[in-house]
Amino acid sequence: FDNNIDKDLKGMLACDSKLSAIRYKRYLDEVGLFESAIVMSPPDTREGHTEVDERKQPEIQDWWKNNVGSQSEDDYTRGVIERFEKDPDLRLIIVVDKLLTGFDEPKNAVLYIDKPLKQHNLLQAIARVNRLHDQKKHGLLIDYRGILAELDTTLARYDELAAENVGGYDPKDIAGLYSQMSTEYRELPALHKALWAIFEGVKNRSDLQQLRAVLMPRMVEEHGQMVDVNLKRRDDFYEALTKFAACLKVALQSVAFFEDTSFTEKDRATYKETLKQLTSLRQMVMQDTGEKVDFDQYAEQVKKLLDRHVAGVKVHESEGLYAVGKMGQKPEDNEPETWSEEKTRNETDLIRTRMTKMIDHEMQDDPYAKEAFSALLRKVIAEAESLFDHPLKQFMLFQEFEEQVANRKLENIPTVFDGHRHAQAYYGVFLKTLAAIFNHKQTDEENQRWIDLAFEIDTIVDKAVRENSLSRPDMEKAVKKELLPLLFSTGQKAGFGVDKAQEIIEQVIQIMRAGPADTLRG
Repeated sequence: FDNNIDKDLKGMLACDSKLSAIRYKRYLDEVGLFESAIVMSPPDTREGHTEVDERKQPEIQDWWKNNVGSQSEDDYTRGVIERFEKDPDLRLIIVVDKLLTGFDEPKNAVLYIDKPLKQHNLLQAIARVNRLHDQKKHGLLIDYRGILAELDTTLARYDELAAENVGGYDPKDIAGLYSQMSTEYRELPALHKALWAIFEGVKNRSDLQQLRAVLMPRMVEEHGQMVDVNLKRRDDFYEALTKFAACLKVALQSVAFFEDTSFTEKDRATYKETLKQLTSLRQMVMQDTGEKVDFDQYAEQVKKLLDRHVAGVKVHESEGLYAVGKMGQKPEDNEPETWSEEKTRNETDLIRTRMTKMIDHEMQDDPYAKEAFSALLRKVIAEAESLFDHPLKQFMLFQEFEEQVANRKLENIPTVFDGHRHAQAYYGVFLKTLAAIFNHKQTDEENQRWIDLAFEIDTIVDKAVRENSLSRPDMEKAVKKELLPLLFSTGQKAGFGVDKAQEIIEQVIQIMRAGPADTLRG
């Protein structure tokens, strides 16, 4: 249980007597891997068909006295159930003729069966681990009594059982209810093949950069929008790897997998290598794309599997070994001149993706810069395509442009705006809205007036935000009240009217909605 069941999931042990339950509990406490609890009836109640007079067994009497005491049986049982549902420390409950019917805990993932169960009692017991939960793909039945051999007969007679009012389900409802673990792990070859099919065309599957290139974000312009053409392939990879890992987990929990002659030791080693290699690749790609890595559901579920079964597996490369544990981390050599051609192209694609996201998502507060850099990006992409045979030159080109984008450096934006992002955005509003005026060469004095006006607007917006932080409508009303006379006066001198003034105000408010100016400075 400790080795194979994820930490947030739980289990039940059904045994045939109170004495067995108490001794199981004592043993589990001595081992000390996790906390368990017993749920059973008082010692003066006979159970099943036993002929033992439990009142004469001091071991049972003593346990009840020490653990239940003066509580009623119902209060004690209710307390254990509540802890089992809510307390992560209580991971397993030991039951004797209790909780095998009518008790539902979705986190319950495994039932250990050490007692006779027949017909509807057997079906009800199975249902205890068959409730849906995000962290479990299936429930496990571990049979110490050989009773699951009767399960096919039990299911075949379910019409008769339904007539006896023990469930009333349609037989179709329970079709495929269970399967042997061997049935599950025999899917491994097909899942393994489907997983590697995603990398069809890769010449060397041991080459990390070739595998990475298949999944790297690759931004291409389609219908005027930059889209990641590898997005679906990454999603397919994540799904295929999750299915393969889940199946391998079942296999490695099963003794039958290691005794099955249809799988060789080489097969088992290959599956482990694949899991380790592609799990590490998955982590690297998710870091490349800025997606969640460390605490996502897959990582949590597969961590124990990797630690227990795959920790010592080495993944081979054509020119030696690479450290799988360091996959996904930033490279130790930061000299692009030393990179392979494949790695250089991968890093170039990463920069291209970062810039696209930066322009599309991080420049909502500066419409002019967003528009200008989008146009420049298209030009850089076209230039890079002409340099396809020179991957290092492509990388250098995109690296230089990324620095320009990060610093929002545009030729027609004065350097005085460095570190004053919203003031720069307001100046960009002038360039965009009053293009007819700015298309004529401005004198230094005229240009300085526009710079001063941008900073003045920035001050007005800052003041409105601070004084009306609890009310956006009041904030916007204050900005309009201050800006309308200011821009009307400016327009009379510069040659634009109220309509343009209103247009500028609306764009200023849109920039203000993107976030407080002071949080973006510097």
